[in-house]
Amino acid sequence: MSKIEEANAHIRQAEKSLKTTLLKWRPDFEVAADAYTLAATCFRIAKDYQQCKECLIKGADCFKQNKSWFHAAKNLEQLLLILKEMGQLSEVPKLAHNACSLYQQHGSPESGANVLDKAAKMLESTMPEQALELYQRAADVVIGEDSPRQAAEYMSKVARILVKLGKYDQAADAVRREIGMHQQINHQPSVGRLAVALVLIQLARFDQVAAEKAFKEWGNYCDAPEVQTLEMLLQAYDNEDADAARSALNSPFIKHMDVEYARLARGLPLPQQEYAVPPVGVRANAAPSYISPNANKVTGQATVEAEVNQDELSSSLVEIEESMKSTAIESQFESKLEISQPPPPSIESKEEDDKDYDGGLC
Repeated sequence: MSKIEEANAHIRQAEKSLKTTLLKWRPDFEVAADAYTLAATCFRIAKDYQQCKECLIKGADCFKQNKSWFHAAKNLEQLLLILKEMGQLSEVPKLAHNACSLYQQHGSPESGANVLDKAAKMLESTMPEQALELYQRAADVVIGEDSPRQAAEYMSKVARILVKLGKYDQAADAVRREIGMHQQINHQPSVGRLAVALVLIQLARFDQVAAEKAFKEWGNYCDAPEVQTLEMLLQAYDNEDADAARSALNSPFIKHMDVEYARLARGLPLPQQEYAVPPVGVRANAAPSYISPNANKVTGQATVEAEVNQDELSSSLVEIEESMKSTAIESQFESKLEISQPPPPSIESKEEDDKDYDGGLC
């Protein structure tokens, strides 16, 4: 018997188990679920992936009807591999979330996180946005189970995808969360490595102040060569020295970081000197100055007004000079009159004249 015939036999058995009669009021979901699962295995061996997919979905539904959450999640987990073989990756995120929820209902959250991790790896190269959501949920699931080490692994993948997508603000937050998880397990080398990554991300955000703050906060976890390189890098950005920054970014330990961080360092914008006052010179590709079509009219009118104002000013000056001359002549004439008039007689001389006059009369 071929695998296709064997699978069809299992399907007939499953359909028979789901039928109800007068003496059988409730379908036998357990037998049907097992039969559909066996049929899916036969179809997979025969490489009939479409029939295998349908049998796995029906088997998962039967397991859920029987409240066998773990086996239903297992069927969906196998279905992820079939979808990968079929190239139907668009259905992977939804099935992975459903499988994770079923594992959580059964009380196996770590198994649910593993399903999310497997699905995210399938999508990471072609659908990074969906993979990012799966990794984030996986981290949330395991951190709720007090597993900071495993949560740090998932959060590390989240941060790398965010850097790859250029979402540096969210990447900085993810790196900080990862640092906190490594601090819970007291793994200092990982914290030092992440401190370097956080400085690079902040520089990619064009936030030099945040980069210096990250170094001051987490730099004590770094090794001596890493500290020297980061100090050189931040000093180069502070002094706007592109050569020194390039030399710091070419250090060996930065080149041997994770691929996403190494690429980030290679593409990091180097500091360039800024001028408070632009240098003197003609600006390249500058637009010509605007000249109004009424410039000649305005210029001619301004010239006439200037000439009229000049004539009025000259006549005013002449009048002022003439008035000043007449004033000077009048003042000179008055001074001469004062000099020619005799002084008035005094009282004593007037009394003597009166005496002489009286004596003469006598």
